[in-house]
Amino acid sequence: MISNATKRSILRSIHFIFAIPIIGYVYSPFAELPNYARVVRFVSIPVLVLSGFWMYAGVFFAIISVALWLAAIYLSGYGAAILSQVALFIARKI
Repeated sequence: MISNATKRSILRSIHFIFAIPIIGYVYSPFAELPNYARVVRFVSIPVLVLSGFWMYAGVFFAIISVALWLAAIYLSGYGAAILSQVALFIARKI
């Protein structure tokens, strides 16, 4: 079985690698934003959410949060997706 330190190191590396497209999205010229939008919205952010919540709260909570993120962004947009993550995070603490 893999040790916790190794698992954390792998998840941290994945987290950093998938943050690179977001940096490109933020600092790219305005004309190139459509090239990055789908990758950032449907690949980078869900992987960042998955790896971040997995390190913080475990795999079960991470999978629920990614499914909730993708459903909210598909149905209602970024505002609802962010609000759903905040509500899920608060509900976990209760």
